[in-house]
Amino acid sequence: MNYLDKINEATQTIQSKTKYQPTIGLILGSGLGDLADQIERPEKYPYGEIPHFAVSTVKGHSGQLVIGELSGKQVIAMQGRIHYYEGYDMKAITFPVRVMKAMGVDTIIVTNAAGGISPHLYVGALMLISDHINFFPENPLRGQNFEALGVRFPDMAKAYDRDLQALALKTAQKENIKLEKGIYTAVTGPTYETAAEMKMLKYIGADAVGMSTIPEVIVARHANIKVLGISAITDMTGTDAGVSHAEVIEVANQIKPNFIRLIKSILEEL
Repeated sequence: MNYLDKINEATQTIQSKTKYQPTIGLILGSGLGDLADQIERPEKYPYGEIPHFAVSTVKGHSGQLVIGELSGKQVIAMQGRIHYYEGYDMKAITFPVRVMKAMGVDTIIVTNAAGGISPHLYVGALMLISDHINFFPENPLRGQNFEALGVRFPDMAKAYDRDLQALALKTAQKENIKLEKGIYTAVTGPTYETAAEMKMLKYIGADAVGMSTIPEVIVARHANIKVLGISAITDMTGTDAGVSHAEVIEVANQIKPNFIRLIKSILEEL
């Protein structure tokens, strides 16, 4: 079974069960999955029950698709994502984005927990992603290109939709939520960065660093899906104090109320 057939089988499996036709996708990062619990009249599909879906193995990631209504919009949410450091290849990591596109999604809001690098950030900040720097050793578009999915050489100059960024900033101001702006970079993980690595990332212009998001954004843009990206800054990297995953989840839980309110308000405006 080739890649297109796998996408079709997964899509048809979900469509045969759901009553919804979502046009907006949500990819929810570490500690941020509770937004999916706000979805009204939800349908829940564990990844393990969907053909060809990888299964999330990380604490803080529920590992299911939740389809329903949020802020008056039909949405499909990944409550927990798949990571490269879990041992999956890029095709597996980004497969849910392909299925979202096949189901009719044309806009994706992608979120993550990230470590702050830039001094204008702080623990507890929400950062609008304006651009990214990719440190993954593999590109999800490497290999055979299916023209039905997108062009061979997609442009990434405007990976994050400018109109969606403007809408997010306007919405944050209306909700009295401070929304910072910056460049996100991603490394493979699962180790956190050394002080020297953080110095290097800061030097090249990264404002925050994580272990996800960029593969999904690349595939979304290849599929001509508009992308809005938001990072929850859960720690300031490169300090002697270090960081743990438990601390990341704890801070993400503290950020969650503003995060949920912001995303729901953005959805209302879309």
